[in-house]
Amino acid sequence: MTLHLVKLCVGADSVESLQAWMDFRQETARKAGLPAESIHTTRMVPTRRAEILDGGSLYWVIKGKIQVRQHLIDIRPFTDEAGVKRCDLVMEPRLILTHYQPKRPFQGWRYLKAEDAPADLKLGGNAQAMPDEMRRDLTELCLL
Repeated sequence: MTLHLVKLCVGADSVESLQAWMDFRQETARKAGLPAESIHTTRMVPTRRAEILDGGSLYWVIKGKIQVRQHLIDIRPFTDEAGVKRCDLVMEPRLILTHYQPKRPFQGWRYLKAEDAPADLKLGGNAQAMPDEMRRDLTELCLL
């Protein structure tokens, strides 16, 4: 059964700023001759790896709401130079917009059952390029 992770997106105040950060990190990696992977490093290693890699995603909480997800493709545990165990969450670089789902602050990541995850936002045509603020306003007005 598929299992997801949910994580606060610290430092990003919109989906656009998350995308800009990802683009910057991938370009920096390319220039350094490293693989241009979308990676998030975390301290705790998920123990339910098989369930997560069976179609799971990392759902990002931005400004108190789950707004977007990235499909997880690998989980790579490692030990850093200080001897601390850490984990790289490797994701597809594509962001998938979701319906907003409020989420209270928490530390680290949490498991998210598939039935509790927000549905993907199905937008057609130019609506995919809709600015975050407009999407937020239309959602609050129950128009999306």
